[in-house]
Amino acid sequence: MAVKGLASLGMSRSIMLDAINEFNAMGPEMTSLPEKMTAIAITEPGGPEVLEPTEMVPPKPGANQILVKVEAAGINRPDVMQRQGLYPPPPGASEIPGLEIAGEIVARGEGAERFGIGDRVTALVTGGGYAQYCVAEEQIALPYPKGFDAVRAAALPETFFTVWHNVFYRGGLMAGESILIHGGTSGIGTTAIQLAKAFGATVLTTAGSAEKCTACEELGADLAINYRDQDFVERVKDATDGKGVNFILDMVGGDYIQKNLNCVAEDGRIHQIAFLHGPKATVDFTRLMIRRATFTGSTLRPRPVTVKAQLARGLEEQVWPLLESGKVKPIIDSTFPLEKASDAHRRMEESAHIGKIILTA
Repeated sequence: MAVKGLASLGMSRSIMLDAINEFNAMGPEMTSLPEKMTAIAITEPGGPEVLEPTEMVPPKPGANQILVKVEAAGINRPDVMQRQGLYPPPPGASEIPGLEIAGEIVARGEGAERFGIGDRVTALVTGGGYAQYCVAEEQIALPYPKGFDAVRAAALPETFFTVWHNVFYRGGLMAGESILIHGGTSGIGTTAIQLAKAFGATVLTTAGSAEKCTACEELGADLAINYRDQDFVERVKDATDGKGVNFILDMVGGDYIQKNLNCVAEDGRIHQIAFLHGPKATVDFTRLMIRRATFTGSTLRPRPVTVKAQLARGLEEQVWPLLESGKVKPIIDSTFPLEKASDAHRRMEESAHIGKIILTA
């Protein structure tokens, strides 16, 4: 009910305000929403073809949440694993895939006060990103970096939160240290290369072709190793005079677990964030003891809102200025319309992409 309409009835200002407050108390603050939205459903575990556009009722924000009209959403490996039935969403999360979004706020739940209706934000979400509307925790939403559009903003949350969490927040990478980043042309890899370099580390990375190695070097990597025709352990040893690297960020697992132990430096850290080659391996941990190394791992999706909010504040304070200055940038491989999410997943599974794959409204 608009103020103008109330005023035309001759109501006093106090009565008008009481009526407005009563109306707002009836539910979340929001603009008008359609009765249905398009979302991408996983019809059954399987290949990209099981992703199908479906009509659903738009979600509503709860306390401290916002509802975003999605203009762009990122594609990530966990989405692929969820589609395959290997990575179910945590309890209470949307069954719709999609972990990062960018768009316009169209509704606010009780207690959501930082952003207003009409503001554009990018957000890390626990699910629901492959849709026209998605709920996000306001504490984990961030404004677009100045000069960014929706596609570039949507390319930020999953990779930047993950890298910040593992490499800097938990891993404590410092200027002057060395880091080995596997999968250098993935979304995680392109982000980690740039951030590690921006904060003063020496960056080594692996990639699967000469073209990809060149792309890594153009992003700032000091050494890019083609793992298909080179032994990355020997290359790392040669590059570090046999000392090894201080930090390893790995999403491969499998036989890389032993190889990482073979090229980590004394008091070095290995952070495992995924297992593209599987979570099992035969490993000799003697070198872990001899090198006094730390081997740890983490997943970000099920972490509490309070932890993700801390990461969001760190990113906004220390990384957003780098994005706005152009010193760090998201690398966009390709974009697909929301209805073509299956094609976007095929692109990711081809492993030919360099950077992020994005869905657009």
